[in-house]
Amino acid sequence: MKFLVNASYSAEGAKGVLQSGSGTKRKQMTEAMINDLGGTMESFYYATNCDAYVTCDLPNAAAAAAIALAIKASGLGSITVTLLLETEEVDKATQMDVKYRHPLN
Repeated sequence: MKFLVNASYSAEGAKGVLQSGSGTKRKQMTEAMINDLGGTMESFYYATNCDAYVTCDLPNAAAAAAIALAIKASGLGSITVTLLLETEEVDKATQMDVKYRHPLN
């Protein structure tokens, strides 16, 4: 399963990156964390606001939730984890019969 992880440092988390002087160390730590969960990191980028954007393959949604819980529990940042779908999965979704009534019915 492919995920997009967006991690945003708190002020204290950003101070930690500044003190270590290395965004590369955070990238290496992130890759090790993902690998330990049975996944692989595809990419790691910082944005100009110092948020980190990571794409990775993880074995299941529980592994993604474990990452989110660990980061949130640290108190040094916030995180969103988004499941990414292949185009073929969206194609399958368009063929499913969904019984839905909008709230105004």
